[in-house]
Amino acid sequence: MRVSLTFLLALLLGCCAMAKAEVVNVYTSANFAPLVINNTRGLYSDLVEHLNQQRLGNLTFKLTYLPRKRLQLKLEEGSMDGIVIGMMPQWFDDVAQQKYLWTAPFAIDRFVLVSRIGDGLDPDVKGSMTGRTIGLVLGYVYPGIDAWIARNGLVRNDALSEDINLEKLRLGRVDCVAVAESVARYYLKTHALADQFQLTDLPGQQTERRFLIPHAKAAVYHKLAPVIRKLKDDPVWLRSAGKYR
Repeated sequence: MRVSLTFLLALLLGCCAMAKAEVVNVYTSANFAPLVINNTRGLYSDLVEHLNQQRLGNLTFKLTYLPRKRLQLKLEEGSMDGIVIGMMPQWFDDVAQQKYLWTAPFAIDRFVLVSRIGDGLDPDVKGSMTGRTIGLVLGYVYPGIDAWIARNGLVRNDALSEDINLEKLRLGRVDCVAVAESVARYYLKTHALADQFQLTDLPGQQTERRFLIPHAKAAVYHKLAPVIRKLKDDPVWLRSAGKYR
């Protein structure tokens, strides 16, 4: 009987712990490497796994894909039932960081222009880009870059993701691509194309990948934010993130 009571007590405690656990949906609209690779791994998946290893109270984080338009709509409606990974305040007209709660950046990136070496595309040569096609992501706005594209006479050619644009460039279906540098370098490395394409810095500020957290999830923010601030000094995370450079 004593063994049975002990077992029942342990079972009851386990059930209570499970009942108190909170699953936090971590939404992303990214569907390209190295941020998300085959929906099962990548920088974002590794970061979510790393957060779960930190055991932040009763929180369990779960990465979930959500198309950008639906993600934007949920945020505007105030119906977002989780947090969002990989965003920055400028993309949501929240430079003052008042509409949402924002963690410190966990990654710094910037946009580059990718073009084939010897193709004659040179931002420093007037008219060299006029009428040439540039691959961009459908529905995306590029602050500081859109005006540059217009000034140089480039013609926008949209695709559903950044890696699709890079594949179109590889196949010669567009003349150049504007893409995050981390995405470009990972693509060129994994396809052994680094000696065939060149990267040129584009105007505009750096991309700071942060967590966007609705005010309704402030309790999650207060547990998450200190961990994100320390990532730059976390050797375990730095080794994990280094795989995608």
